[in-house]
Amino acid sequence: MKRLIQLSCITALIAGSAVAIAQPGNYTGPSSKPAASGYTGPSSAPMMTAKQLLDNGKDDQYVRLQGKLTSHKGGEDYEFTDASGKITVEIDAKYFPQGVNVDQNTVVELTGEFDKETFGESTLDVKQVKVVGK
Repeated sequence: MKRLIQLSCITALIAGSAVAIAQPGNYTGPSSKPAASGYTGPSSAPMMTAKQLLDNGKDDQYVRLQGKLTSHKGGEDYEFTDASGKITVEIDAKYFPQGVNVDQNTVVELTGEFDKETFGESTLDVKQVKVVGK
């Protein structure tokens, strides 16, 4: 009987975890993901363009970019585009604003940490997504 109770508890925990992982998202452009609320006030991270960041950014530098998420590349990878060019950004689903759909026409401000690679593609690891306009 004790073993049956233990097995039931483990099964309930696994089922609850699966539900938590399979939550619907807020990005509705060419693919989707949900988000937690967070700080949305001013930031001391410099505003840059994608080109400036790729050309002059330093590894682990915190920056802000303003533009559009033009496509979902899969997993947490999105293509971010502004007037200067494109960069791949990594956004965990929890960083999308709750209750707001983000698509390829939504202007967003991304704040995150630049991962500069010597070889391969440099990316921005996004820690905050703020919707600026449509």
